Amino acid sequence: MIAGTWISILLLVVPGAASVFYFREIPVATVVGAGIEEVLAVFLYWLRPPNGFFFVDSLSWVFIFMITSIYLLSSIYSLKYISERNATGVKQHTYYLLMNLFAISMLFSAQVNNYGLMWVGIEATTISSALLIMTEKSEESLEATWRYIILVSAGVTFAFISIILIYYSFGTLTVSTILDAGVRNTLFVRVAVSVALVGFGTKIGVFPVHTWLPDAHSEAPSPISAMFSGVLLPTALYVLYRIFQIDPLTSIFIWFGTISIVAASLFLGYQAKYKRMFAYSTMENMNLALIGIATMNPIGILGALYLLISHSFSKAGAFYSSGNILSSTDTKDVARVSGISKKMPLTSVAMLMSSLGVSGTPPFGTFFGEILILYSMFITNAFPQFIIVVIFLVFAFVGINLNVSRMLFGPAVDAKEPGRLMPSIAIVASLIPIVIGAFYMVVNYAIL
Repeated sequence: MIAGTWISILLLVVPGAASVFYFREIPVATVVGAGIEEVLAVFLYWLRPPNGFFFVDSLSWVFIFMITSIYLLSSIYSLKYISERNATGVKQHTYYLLMNLFAISMLFSAQVNNYGLMWVGIEATTISSALLIMTEKSEESLEATWRYIILVSAGVTFAFISIILIYYSFGTLTVSTILDAGVRNTLFVRVAVSVALVGFGTKIGVFPVHTWLPDAHSEAPSPISAMFSGVLLPTALYVLYRIFQIDPLTSIFIWFGTISIVAASLFLGYQAKYKRMFAYSTMENMNLALIGIATMNPIGILGALYLLISHSFSKAGAFYSSGNILSSTDTKDVARVSGISKKMPLTSVAMLMSSLGVSGTPPFGTFFGEILILYSMFITNAFPQFIIVVIFLVFAFVGINLNVSRMLFGPAVDAKEPGRLMPSIAIVASLIPIVIGAFYMVVNYAIL
């Protein structure tokens, strides 16, 4: 439909139009643009563009909706957060410009109908997001930015090799054309898919090419950390899945996902900084979603989508809550934050719900996503991986919620809510996964 094409174009144009206000230093322009993006994403559900330059199906629409939603929440949250943090590395109007470019590059990757241009979009996210990491211009943020650029650029180089191999095998990079041709099990295609796992896996947080992730999430401004965890990593996972569909190497992908969950759960347990802890939680969730899509079972893929969209809001809520705590206490150390439930009730509720959400507690949508993925692993005879994943999901659950409990309860530190806007956004983000979980239960009850 022509209307769908125009919507897809507008999804890329509107954040750019909001960036025009860069010269007038009007941050609210980004919020307005993000709100328009959300409306456009909703309409895109019914008005899809025909396959041409764009390729939007039900799967890619979920990722587009996730991107616009977290973009909107982070832009609103930033209005207060960035001004209060008094950033000296990147000026406020430049911050919003980079945020808009960050959103454009992700939306471009999620709807373009060309593997090469998908790669360009993922590479573009590196440029804008790297500058956003160093917004607060601390020594740690500069180091995290440098490490992020080096490691992710190396990974994207491997991803580019996989793109070259795909073109060599098919003579085209058009996604819809290649997928319509069906699975092609040749040596070059298998190598392309394997190399893509390493290349795009760097952006997703696959072990052992994940090492940039905790540093970048920890040092970036909290609304950008939310975009990293909530939508950047899932966007890279979407691109990897489109390549995986060419020749599904199920066993390799499931084993890499399993090993990554083990590593993330172990690293998560001894983190001294709460933002790093949530970063490793993202690594765990992304690799569980990777396993879900790697089973090539409709149940596993559905579970991955439930997990990803619920996790995007839960993790956004966790980082917004972390931003509130950081603004009030000026520390990222778990040991130096205690009893905030007495001083910051709204933030504490958001933090508690977010930690329960990201760790897969019922009735959050993440729980049902995890159950579907585990069931898919079981029925596809991935028994060893199933047992390992279940054990280490328990480890991750205990690690996250034990640290959060220490922060919420006990002797109260000197802290207060940073106004109403930031806690309210954290609450909204943390509540949405419960709505997703309720939706899942209602739909399945209706079917039964």
